[in-house]
Amino acid sequence: MAEAADAPAATPAPSAAERAERQALVVQELQAVLPAHALLWQREDTVPYECDGLTAYRAQPLAVALPETEEQVAAVLRTCHRLNVPVVARGAGTGLSGGAMPHPMGVTLGLAKFNRIVKIDPVARTAVVQCGVRNAAISEAAAPYGLYYAPDPSSKIACTIGGNVAENSGGMHCLKYGLTLHNVLRVRGYTVGGEAVEFGSEALDAPGLDLLSVVIGSEGMLAVTLEVTVKLVPKPLLARAILASFPDVRLAGEAVAALIGGGIIPAALEMMDKPMTAAVEDYVHAGYDLDAAAILICESDGTPEEVEEEIGRMVAVMREAGATRFDISRDEAERLRFWSGRMNAFPASGRISPDYMCMDSTIPRHRLAEILVRIAEMEQTYGLRCCNVFHAGDGNLHPLILFDANDPDQLERCERFGADILETSVALGGTVTGEHGVGVEKLASMCVQFSPAERAQMLALKRAFDPKSLLNPGKVIPTLHRCAEYGKMHVRRGLLPFSDIPRF
Repeated sequence: MAEAADAPAATPAPSAAERAERQALVVQELQAVLPAHALLWQREDTVPYECDGLTAYRAQPLAVALPETEEQVAAVLRTCHRLNVPVVARGAGTGLSGGAMPHPMGVTLGLAKFNRIVKIDPVARTAVVQCGVRNAAISEAAAPYGLYYAPDPSSKIACTIGGNVAENSGGMHCLKYGLTLHNVLRVRGYTVGGEAVEFGSEALDAPGLDLLSVVIGSEGMLAVTLEVTVKLVPKPLLARAILASFPDVRLAGEAVAALIGGGIIPAALEMMDKPMTAAVEDYVHAGYDLDAAAILICESDGTPEEVEEEIGRMVAVMREAGATRFDISRDEAERLRFWSGRMNAFPASGRISPDYMCMDSTIPRHRLAEILVRIAEMEQTYGLRCCNVFHAGDGNLHPLILFDANDPDQLERCERFGADILETSVALGGTVTGEHGVGVEKLASMCVQFSPAERAQMLALKRAFDPKSLLNPGKVIPTLHRCAEYGKMHVRRGLLPFSDIPRF
């Protein structure tokens, strides 16, 4: 099956005059369906929307639509569909892969005004929320009922549930409680043509094809999410955390494998290496062991009896694996202090470097030690520092490469460093993403992980929902042309990837 490109590879960029003419038409048409204050097109107004959390890549949209009602969302989509204008849905803009980066000839659809919690049902343990509701706000609303929403990305105070659905976000407690996919029952929204659509159900099953798992994690390429029904779980009676210090990153990685292999599923299991620990300790003063080569943060939750028993088992396994120091939280305040450094890893990194690029890949747990050693070698190869912090329990890595974006050479080395991490993860049996999505950041590395036939299937699914490829085009799925070009430039151990692809 031949792979179809989602856009002609050699399409020339429009001239300034052509862009201005196109912008004038799009703005005129959208003014007919939106109030004046809900449409931005002057450069000084659209600059705040030029990127998401991946600030190294930016683009200016033709216009930014800020609808306030579902009818306005549908009207914007119908108008753009009629005009063949790309649409990029945007929530809080906290994504880290460029998934919400605008299309230079498209419209950014800002959904921040859809921020209402529609319903909390404590009996069914569900919440119905609009897409612009913050992740943490769901738990805050459910707290009076003794419930909370389990997925907890580090950006939970700012990121929105619509963006979580787009990227299939996880968080520190996803090891025990699952990703967004495992905690969402229903997604309601609109197709690219402005038609209402619903995936999943609040019941045990939904009629027709089960497409909920297709839409969650699709990065806004298949439909625009406006409302989500999520599961709520009871707040545990007790939670306690362990800080375990290791003299070598290999021992810490082996301890993670030993814990899971021993049948223990902690509520959370996170790792930080020495550079990351130093950065966050200077920022939050959590009391971390600065002499340790790596630390594990392990949490147990449940009844007091369950927690006591599991804490004892985890300490025994980690001591056997080579841990040299243990600190166990005595109360809730101390538990939160233990977590404060991990929760603030990103801002702490921002204090020690002009810029950082947060990578996101997943590997088998038993190869954690190996990837950390490889990353240390890459630091020497690319001449850049890297701090490592990640969801160790499920093998989801978040290396933070430190660089200066104002130096083109450093940016180029950072990009190659990041690609090397992603592709080494694939070589070790993993994947190029865990919870941040592909966006524009990982397009080239998708060429390494997936074959032409697999990418053709992805594009076929995209066309089934969006035949004109207007929803978030140019993201996630690399074209054959792009992969061929990447293959020309990219040589690993003397071999070109996918040697069967024609080279142009």
